[in-house]
Formats: sequence, structure tokens, C-alpha cells
Amino acid sequence: MSSSPGEETDVVRLNNMVCFNLHAASRAVTAVYRSLLEPLGLTYPQYLVLATLWECGNLSVGELIQRLQLDYGTMTPLLKRMEKRGLVHRTRNPKDERTVIVSLAPDGEVLRTHSPGIYQAICDTFEFTPERAQAAQSVLLPIVERANKHNGVS
Repeated sequence: MSSSPGEETDVVRLNNMVCFNLHAASRAVTAVYRSLLEPLGLTYPQYLVLATLWECGNLSVGELIQRLQLDYGTMTPLLKRMEKRGLVHRTRNPKDERTVIVSLAPDGEVLRTHSPGIYQAICDTFEFTPERAQAAQSVLLPIVERANKHNGVS
């Protein structure tokens, strides 16, 4: 017995799936960021690395991986491209040669001036008032925490 699209079934409809809508929202936000970052010659992951360094200062590769929830296989080539472009420096920690420290290069520091305007454009595009942003954070952060716990990530 087949059912038509209007009939009730035990099938969960795509647009009712929270995870699908979360995925679609993530892609939509990334697309808007792409249009804002393209004139600066940045990708969204590069922007996230820069934003983290602007906020925190020098960090080890491991600390960047943890903060941005990426893996070494993604982070290492990303940092190599950024270093080649003059956005970051990678140096060995003199106290522990196994640790690579990432710091802003002058060209990466210069891009900091664009950060407030980029985030404001995102807020304007998606109508993120302080209240709506807080409401979104209150939903999204527990999702990330539960997923990390489920996957054994601390």
C-alpha cells in the first residue's frame, strides 16, 4: 500500500528533521560567510583560524584543533596554505620540539580590522538580535556538547 505525499505515514519528513534543518542552516550561514570572505581571499576555515588567534593569541596546533573541532588531517594543510600566504607563522616550541605554535603574521593581523564588519553583516543577514543570538546559542551549544560526549571528545 503506497501513500501519497499528503497522507500521514510513519516516515519522518525531511523538513521536520531537526538535524536536516541544522545542516541546511549551517550551509546557509557558511555560504553567506563565503560571499563576505571571498573579497579578502579567505575561506571560512581560514577565517575561523584567524578569529581564534585574534581572540586568544598564539596557540599550539593541538589547541587550535580542539577549539575549532577539526582534526590534524584538516588543520595541517590549512595552516600550511595560510603560512604560504603570509597570514600565520608556525614555529616549534623551544620547550617541546613536538609542539608547533601558530601565531599571526602581519597580513593576518591586518585582516582583524574586517572582523567586526563581517560579523555584523552575518547578524544583519540573519536578524541576530542579542536575544535571538542568545536563544540560538542556548540550543546549539548543548547539541555540540552532547555530540562531543557521545563521540568521546572532551
